[in-house]
Amino acid sequence: MALIVQKYGGTSVGTVEKIKTVAEKVKRFQANGDQVIVVVSAMSGETNRLLGLAAEVDETSPSPREMDVLVTTGEQVTIALLSMALHKIGVDARSYTGSQVRILTDHSHMKARIKRIDDERIRKDLDAGRVVVVAGFQGVDTDGNITTLGRGGSDTTAVALAAALKADECQIYTDVDGVYTTDPRVEPKARKLDRITFEEMLEMASLGSKVLQIRSVEFAGKYNVPLRVLSSFEEGEGTLITFEDTGVEQAKISGIAFSRDEAKLTIKGVPDEPGVAYKILGPIADANIEVDMIVQNISKDGTTDFTFTVHRNDYERAAAILTELTSTLGGEEIDGDDKIVKVSLVGVGMRSHAGIASTMFETLAREGINIRLISTSEIKVSVVVDEKYLELAVRSLHEAFNLAQDEVATVG
Repeated sequence: MALIVQKYGGTSVGTVEKIKTVAEKVKRFQANGDQVIVVVSAMSGETNRLLGLAAEVDETSPSPREMDVLVTTGEQVTIALLSMALHKIGVDARSYTGSQVRILTDHSHMKARIKRIDDERIRKDLDAGRVVVVAGFQGVDTDGNITTLGRGGSDTTAVALAAALKADECQIYTDVDGVYTTDPRVEPKARKLDRITFEEMLEMASLGSKVLQIRSVEFAGKYNVPLRVLSSFEEGEGTLITFEDTGVEQAKISGIAFSRDEAKLTIKGVPDEPGVAYKILGPIADANIEVDMIVQNISKDGTTDFTFTVHRNDYERAAAILTELTSTLGGEEIDGDDKIVKVSLVGVGMRSHAGIASTMFETLAREGINIRLISTSEIKVSVVVDEKYLELAVRSLHEAFNLAQDEVATVG
C-alpha cells in the first residue's frame, strides 16, 4: 500500500465531465490498494471570474482579507463536486477546505506561507478507507482568518501535505505529460524527460518554465518528497523530480528554459566608487521591483556603466526611478530596452564539464545572434538576446546539444 497525494489543476477540473474523469482516475488508484489524498484548484477561469467581481465592487484597493475569503470559494466548489463524483462511482470520499484540515499559515493575506499542518483528520479518514479531497491554495492563520498562498499555490498545498504525511509520492497532474527539454510549442522536437533533479527543476522554473510553481519544488526538495508531473488527459509515467542520480558526472544539459518577460536598464557614467551599486538598486528594491541579472562595466576615467534586468511589467517604474537618480549620482544618461528575452541552458552536468558555455556561445554566433548579457551558476548559463531571436536561439541550441536524442547530450 502506498500513500499518494495527487494534485489536479484548473484545466484538469475545468468542467463537470473532467471532474468525473478525475474521479475515475482516483478510483483506479484506490482499487490498487493505495491511500489517496487529492488536492484540487478552482475550475479553470473561476478565480479570474471572482477577481472580476471584486474589481466591480472596489477596483483600486479591495480588502486583502476579504479577497482571500472570496477567491477560496472557487476551490470549495471543486472539492464538493469531486467528492460527489467519487460517491457516485462507489468511492467513499470526504472534502475539506484548508481551514478544516487546518493548514496553518502566517498572517500574510494573498501570499501566505505554510507553517504546519494538522494531519489528524486526514489520517483518520485514510485509515477508514476514504479518499480525502482537499482545497488547494488556501489555509488559515492563528486568528482563524482564511489565507491564500498566492496564484499557483495548489502545487504547494499538495507538496506540503505529502511532506506532512510522509507520502510515497506527490503527483502533479496538469495539461502536459511531463517536463520537456524545452517548450514543444517553440521546438517541436523537444523530448520529455523521464527524470530531472530538484536543482534543475528549480532553475527551469525560475528561468521561465511554467510547469511547476517554484515554491512547490523548493518545498519538495527541502522535505525529500518525490515529485512527479503527469498529464490529466493521457496515460504515462510523466517526469519524476528527484535528487541527483547516477550519471551526474556525464556532461549534460537537461533542458532549455526561456523568459519573454525581460527588460534591461543601464545607467551610464556613474562614479566608480564603493556603494554605487546600493545607491542604484536600493531605491529599486524599495519600490518592490525584483532585479535579475546585473553587470557593471570596467571603470573608465573613474566612471562605470551599471546594467540590470527586471520583469517587463516593471520596466517603466524602474526607468522612472533611474531617471530621478541620474542627477543625484552624477550619471550621464539612462538607456533601456524592453524587447529582450532570456535563454538558459540548465544541467547538473555543467559542474564537471567546461565546454558547455563555449558551445552555447559558438552556436549563437553561428546564427548571427548577439549576446547582450551573460549570467552563470554551477548548473546554468543564461544569456539575454533580442526578442526577435528567441525561437531561433532555442531551436539552434536544442539541436547543438542533441536534446532531441534519446541519449543525454554530451559535449567534447
